[in-house]
Amino acid sequence: MIETTIKPKQLILVGIETASQGEIEASLQELCELVQTAGGQTVGTLTQKLDHPNPVTYLGKGKLEELSRAISCLQADAIVCDDELSPAQMRNMEQILQVPILDRTLLILDIFAMRASSYEGKLQVELAQLQYRATRLVGLRNGLSRLGGGIGTRGPGEKKLEMDRRLIHERIGAIKEELKQVVLHRQTQRKKRARSPLLSAMLVGYTNVGKSTLLNALTSSDVLSEDKLFATLDTTTRHMTLPDGQEMLLSDTVGFIQKLPHDLIDAFKSTLEEITYADIILHVVDCSSPWANLQMQVVQNTLNELELKDKQWITIWNKCDLIDPATQSTNDQIRMFLSKDPAADPCVKVCAKTGEGLDKLKSLLAQINQNNRYYIEGTLAYTDTAKLQRIRQYGQLLSQEYTPEGIYIKAWLPKTMPNPLDSSLFSIS
Repeated sequence: MIETTIKPKQLILVGIETASQGEIEASLQELCELVQTAGGQTVGTLTQKLDHPNPVTYLGKGKLEELSRAISCLQADAIVCDDELSPAQMRNMEQILQVPILDRTLLILDIFAMRASSYEGKLQVELAQLQYRATRLVGLRNGLSRLGGGIGTRGPGEKKLEMDRRLIHERIGAIKEELKQVVLHRQTQRKKRARSPLLSAMLVGYTNVGKSTLLNALTSSDVLSEDKLFATLDTTTRHMTLPDGQEMLLSDTVGFIQKLPHDLIDAFKSTLEEITYADIILHVVDCSSPWANLQMQVVQNTLNELELKDKQWITIWNKCDLIDPATQSTNDQIRMFLSKDPAADPCVKVCAKTGEGLDKLKSLLAQINQNNRYYIEGTLAYTDTAKLQRIRQYGQLLSQEYTPEGIYIKAWLPKTMPNPLDSSLFSIS
């Protein structure tokens, strides 16, 4: 994985206002949190209203002059732009402003590089970093030279550029081959879980809405959870016990964000595909955020790309303890969104930190689990007593009575589990 060498401390945030004022405020606030997560400090912000970013310098000439004065006044070390810059935009801005220029994509990649801990996560981040850099090996830089302009006169500068490009693409190919092996391993794990008749639920949502905290609260786990963006990159699965004693699988995965780099989406494709294999989608929303509606839409748009169909959805309004009772605008926004998206019902309001509403959520999951079970009543032959353990493990054994003919049982079983009373269908594995 590539270690990021640029670690500025004082940064000015720059954004183009092409949408509503609320959205640019939300985007810059999020960019400020990204800077803080990366270890930097925001000393100022600057925005400009444009139909589209300047293709040469991102900002207009007047705003660049204003930004240059702000850099000198605030003693900023670097500039962070709220969009992904082209190589030409980045190079031209650096020449004019004489400070390093970072874009939103580079900042997110830097945070992912800091957070990646597993072997797969490090490979995925390195792949995204290399794909980002590969598109920026363009043009002849000042440090590269060429001896002539005709055939057979390529100098060391052109050779250096080609070598860099070739090495990057070779490494990209090698990482993709390694990721193929990781995907095969993940598929093996998935097949093992598929043999289990337990229902599975996946926590999805915007970054830093409390998914990992909720996972810990529901499963009594100690998964890393911090009040930072992208605290969790790798998918984590735990067993959860429901109020009726039944169990189900609960998984947490990487959070979403506005303007998530396409290279990251492609690199984390195998991780995101885990969502498509879940029986229940738990969409976690920070209902205390003034931009909760926008965040929900970002998640919904990303999930739509995965073409999720025939899934049970539950929307979880987390951090309800932070809502000001005097201000109901956030709840109104959420209700308006949900009224347009019936697939997101039902809804539960919880607080993962205090435990408020978790009993209601568990009861709802238990009801869904109950709807996916069937009832059996009959005699199990004594030669098939080994099946009782599997019934206890994956079903709910209501009663058992020993009779001369065998064991008379009453139980609830998952619909994915064959009837143990039918010896032709049931097998022990």
